[in-house]
Amino acid sequence: MRFVSEQHLDDGVLEREFTLGGIPGILWTPASASAPAPLILIGHPPLGLRRMYPRLAGRARYYAAEYGFAAATIELPGSGERPRWAAAEQARADLRRAMEAGEPVGDEIVDALILPLVEKAVPEWQTALDALLSLPEIGGPVGYEGGVISIGIRLAVVEPRIAAAGFFAGSLVPAAMFEEARQVTVPLHVLLQWDDEGNDRQAALDLFDAFGSKEKTLHANLGGHTGVPQFELDAGARFFARHLK
Repeated sequence: MRFVSEQHLDDGVLEREFTLGGIPGILWTPASASAPAPLILIGHPPLGLRRMYPRLAGRARYYAAEYGFAAATIELPGSGERPRWAAAEQARADLRRAMEAGEPVGDEIVDALILPLVEKAVPEWQTALDALLSLPEIGGPVGYEGGVISIGIRLAVVEPRIAAAGFFAGSLVPAAMFEEARQVTVPLHVLLQWDDEGNDRQAALDLFDAFGSKEKTLHANLGGHTGVPQFELDAGARFFARHLK
């Protein structure tokens, strides 16, 4: 891990950009922490870190300033400044074409879009986790939140250092991931926008039902995809505070 920039923000948070084997990332830490901080890995859609930065930074800075967490994110394969990935570009084009035509999004499109991304992204998250936990200011335990829910499912299954997870429910989930969801046992905090025009509500509810966790909470709110109420940010932070501190 090589840090390439840093800035002290006005809420007492230190923001540092880094690169790890050619993968860009950002780390936010409380500037005045007296002990190593628990870590939250913040996922995002494959739209690029720069485009997602305002939302990612808002959540990360809140966690760091108000709850003393460290928070980090990395660029997903094929997005942002990383080399384009022909198969992913084709899958996105097929998805756009189906949606613009008002056609159902078939399983083959979902599989082509999501499964290769999971296979590539999860090992990169694990490598980033290795590097982040080697820093003296970060001590774990570790939570994961947001982003492509299938990536979060796989991480929660294969990565024993993930102690709790917060997911944003979505319906572009391959059928194979429902089987993996049954293997998830960490505490879960799941957000669902009830009127999300791009997601199948029933598919999201079925996925929640499939999770094998003994503690799983579903927060459903009225509104579309980008209408998550602001109070859910604090609800998610308090969930992680219960399980990471």
